[in-house]
Amino acid sequence: MSNQISPLAYVDPTAKLGDGNQIGPFCFIDKGVEMGDNNVLMNNVSIHYGARIGSGNTFFPGCSISTLPQDLKFKGEDSVAIIGNNNSIRENVTISRGTASRGETIVGSNNLLMENMHVAHDCVVGSGIIIGNSTKLAGEVEIDDNAIISAVVLVHQFCRIGGYVMIQGGCRFSKDIPPYIIAGREPTIYCGINIVGLRRRGFSNETIEQIHNAYRIIYQSGLNVTNALRKIEEEMVITPEIKYIVDFIRSSKRGIITGIMN
Repeated sequence: MSNQISPLAYVDPTAKLGDGNQIGPFCFIDKGVEMGDNNVLMNNVSIHYGARIGSGNTFFPGCSISTLPQDLKFKGEDSVAIIGNNNSIRENVTISRGTASRGETIVGSNNLLMENMHVAHDCVVGSGIIIGNSTKLAGEVEIDDNAIISAVVLVHQFCRIGGYVMIQGGCRFSKDIPPYIIAGREPTIYCGINIVGLRRRGFSNETIEQIHNAYRIIYQSGLNVTNALRKIEEEMVITPEIKYIVDFIRSSKRGIITGIMN
């Protein structure tokens, strides 16, 4: 199967393309780009040096992938932006390539990145994630699988967002968001667990209750985080979900969001 390339597109001769790709008018594919099979590039999509793209992705008009990092420490070092498979990357999304810090920006598979959102240098975005319109990820942010981040969210550099979370639109935060919860309000705080999302993902009522009990200890027991985690380990059955919560919080470098919805 051959590629369908518009005569109004530019593809550098050194770019490596698989089969079945559709490249629309006014697209630009730079030198050194590597792309798999069956990707769709609508009009005016720019794929820059360092892009490593899987298969089955759709890039909507105005996307700019593997752009130079918006980081004054960047000195032109060789780096990449890695995109997985079956992503829907909507209009005007920008994804920067890495810097010397990590050398790569990573976006996994089966994600929906909505219009005008930005993934900065050295971010690691997992799979099965939805990120809303105009949300901005600063450098070296990490997002675990199956998170949902609403529109116009501002994420500080080095933050980590846990899996299966729901983050309210318009939030801004500089601390980590632990897994399975809803985060919202201003300032951004813990607002309970993401019960609807967990049920939709097939979590049993028993598992959801265990998660809820862990967060009751963390946010409602009056204990500091260290003692709350110790209490969880001493009193609860350590299922994979509970272990994920404990390990996530214990390894947090920025600390987790605090507070509880009144």
